[in-house]
Amino acid sequence: MSQIKIYGLKESIDPIKKQLSDVIHSCVMDALQFPADKRAHRFIGLEKDDFFMPAGRSSSYIIIEITMIEGRSVEARKKLIRLLFDKIKAEVGIDYMDVEICIYESPACNWGFRGMHGDEIKLNYSVNV
Repeated sequence: MSQIKIYGLKESIDPIKKQLSDVIHSCVMDALQFPADKRAHRFIGLEKDDFFMPAGRSSSYIIIEITMIEGRSVEARKKLIRLLFDKIKAEVGIDYMDVEICIYESPACNWGFRGMHGDEIKLNYSVNV
């Protein structure tokens, strides 16, 4: 289980939401072995006066926050980050300097979905990759 939030300037991310979501999901499927039908992405488009960014960033600057059930190896998480940087640059055209990524992990017992606790539900994919 994972949920992904993508923050950016509204004027910059609105036109590329679908493409960016497709790229992000392809990286998650590759690195974390997610099924194709397990996509939960939320785009948070902000106005310029609501989005302060570090020096040296362009209007394409985005922040990607990935929240997921703990259990993925360091190698899998690093692979995901590397894929995100490389594929976003190659397929969407956003430079490395304009992408920041943070992965948050939470125990399965802290999740609830489909009316059950995350540590009691049988998933159709492995979390331990």
